[in-house]
Amino acid sequence: MTAPQLDTSGSVDLRLETSPSWWDPDSECTIVVAQPAAEPELWSEYVRGAELSYRKHGVEAALDVPALRSGNDTALFCAGINTDGRVVGGVRAKGPYLNVDDCHAVVEWSGQPGLDAVRKMVSDRLPFGVVEIKSAWVSDDPEQSRKLTNVLARMPLHSMVLLDIQFAVATAAAYVLNRWLSSGGVLAARIPATPYPDERYQTKMMWWDRRTFANRADAHQVSTFFSELQKIAALTGSGEPAAAAVTT
Repeated sequence: MTAPQLDTSGSVDLRLETSPSWWDPDSECTIVVAQPAAEPELWSEYVRGAELSYRKHGVEAALDVPALRSGNDTALFCAGINTDGRVVGGVRAKGPYLNVDDCHAVVEWSGQPGLDAVRKMVSDRLPFGVVEIKSAWVSDDPEQSRKLTNVLARMPLHSMVLLDIQFAVATAAAYVLNRWLSSGGVLAARIPATPYPDERYQTKMMWWDRRTFANRADAHQVSTFFSELQKIAALTGSGEPAAAAVTT
């Protein structure tokens, strides 16, 4: 962990001048990365889709609905819009966190054997910046949802770059997180799974490190991410070379 330490005296104040968007040929969707306040209608559609999806699968307890609807704890979100103009999937990034207890993983492992290990993993990384990836969902279309999942799996990478932090964390059932390994995430294998949101699920933790994800990610995911990063830089006027944005 050698990245410059995050100033924890206050949250990172990210203000995107525009909401970058691009066409993703694999999922056949327009991908938008935005802040809730900047795109309130799109945010509402994403939230509506998340609520419907989680309710359909009987896991609505995993959503903090009031916080989700307000968007106050969300730094960024990503939405996929199909050719009919419908939001067919998305994910959001919470943080960067200032305290261990801000991380929802602490709630998910409450009372479980792995809680101390979860708290330590988060605490050790806080000085370098931690964002949490939450509320991911995709439509029921099997082909499109699979390809859109690959897009959403790159959101931790974009979040780390845009927020200029080193780490992203996500929690989900192991079979879900396995789909996110493609973007260089690493399962926290030493932390035992937690039965969250209920006994039907064995929820695990995954981390992305901005400095090392490319060593583990699929080649296609890495090349696509760098291509998207260049598009975002052009649209936002940051002008920062893609490689520098990742390794700084």
